Amino acid sequence: MKKIIISILSLLTCSSFLFSQNSVENIISEIEKNNTTLSALQKSMEAEKLNNKTGIYLQNPEVEFNYLWGNPSGIGNRTDFGISQSFDFPTVYKYQNQISDIRNNQVDLEYQKQRKAIMFQVRSLCYDLIYANAMYVELSKRVDHAQSIASSYKSKFDVGESNIIEFNKAQLNLLNTTKQLESVEIERETLIAELCLLNGGEPVEFNESEFTMPLVPSDFEQWYAQAEQNNPVINWLKQEVELSNKQLKLNRAKSYPKLQAGYMSEKVVGEQFQGVTVGLSIPLWENKNSVKYARANSLAIESITTDTKLQFYNQLKALHAKAVALQKNASDYRTNLLLYNSSDLLKKALDQGEISLIDYMMELSIYYESVSNLLEMERELNKGFAELMQYM
Repeated sequence: MKKIIISILSLLTCSSFLFSQNSVENIISEIEKNNTTLSALQKSMEAEKLNNKTGIYLQNPEVEFNYLWGNPSGIGNRTDFGISQSFDFPTVYKYQNQISDIRNNQVDLEYQKQRKAIMFQVRSLCYDLIYANAMYVELSKRVDHAQSIASSYKSKFDVGESNIIEFNKAQLNLLNTTKQLESVEIERETLIAELCLLNGGEPVEFNESEFTMPLVPSDFEQWYAQAEQNNPVINWLKQEVELSNKQLKLNRAKSYPKLQAGYMSEKVVGEQFQGVTVGLSIPLWENKNSVKYARANSLAIESITTDTKLQFYNQLKALHAKAVALQKNASDYRTNLLLYNSSDLLKKALDQGEISLIDYMMELSIYYESVSNLLEMERELNKGFAELMQYM
């Protein structure tokens, strides 16, 4: 029993904070290198950036050559040659380049969003695995204890010092505890398989069985100010607002006349003409309503951004309140569990015949349930903290 208590005490201590945290971070670092989804996203991101830099330069120059036969033949042949280049209003290229840069920034932010989502999934699996490992350690101790009790009561039953009810109760207790241990082992294997899948199929080792006690930021407003600056979704929307403003300016610039300049020559028998050509395209109908649309779209995006920020604030405030409450509950639960632990007293009472085996198991099951509840609470605390920190 003392070994059980020592195991539980070590399970509840916070002294392994850095070790456990580093174990989780090591898994995250390894998966980030091997995850096939992130690798595909990086390649897609590179392609998207190249696409955003496409179509923002000058139009292709136009070359024209004409060779015309004269009729009657006495008048000779005619040769025309011309080369021209069309130009948008100069600010068009300026805004197109700025828009491509903003879109590339959005590509980076979208990748960060996807990466954070995958890393949060990894953290959640790690915390589930820590819980499963902790329960495996705990249930292994319980199986050893149940085996000891079952063997003792079998010996007593064989010599007539115990009845069939107590004997069966001890055997059922051993059976239930053993099956619980087997179920936890199945859960551990499933979680390891999920981590391996996220690790690109590479094997993963993670035997950590002690939870950390994260420190939830006490000042929500100060923490939120930093979270808002770092959050890729909010930053993406800020870029979208800027993009819509640039698009409005671009559409205005496109409403200005387009220019065309070039060189042209014409040759006939005994004569040659050559010189520059200048053209002007007057935008009367092609971009009709484009400026109005850009202005309306800009207002709509600003409204969406305001709404998203409000929802983001309320969501994080709720998550923060939940994490603070879980932190307090886990701390109180741990303190009281150690304070009201009567396992040693129960074992002495059983050995001295002061309580029956059934009473002993019922009382001990309450303590076991409390330990399991604490582990569950610590898992929820760590997962809640991970969900809160994924927005940083």
